[in-house]
Amino acid sequence: MAVRFARPMHPGEILREEYLVPLGMSAGKLAKALDLPRTRIERIVREEIGISTDTALRLGRFFSTTPNFWLNLQQAYEVETEGARLAEEIGQIAPYAPADRAA
Repeated sequence: MAVRFARPMHPGEILREEYLVPLGMSAGKLAKALDLPRTRIERIVREEIGISTDTALRLGRFFSTTPNFWLNLQQAYEVETEGARLAEEIGQIAPYAPADRAA
């Protein structure tokens, strides 16, 4: 069962609020530990960009999680935000029904 929040949660918010703030760690310090540009981590925690596979691999290693943890957060955020944005258009698509089931 998927967990649903009142609003879509950007993975940058999770990174910031559940990891960086409790650890007292800056985005710059994390970026240095991950061997990434400081601006990439800053933009993620400001919720301006998402988490790439490369970043997920590095976050997983550093925080002893899995890369999929980070990628699943990103995917859930994108499905929820894009789903809301495209709801009307998606609703116009007729689901496929095989001929033997149509009758």
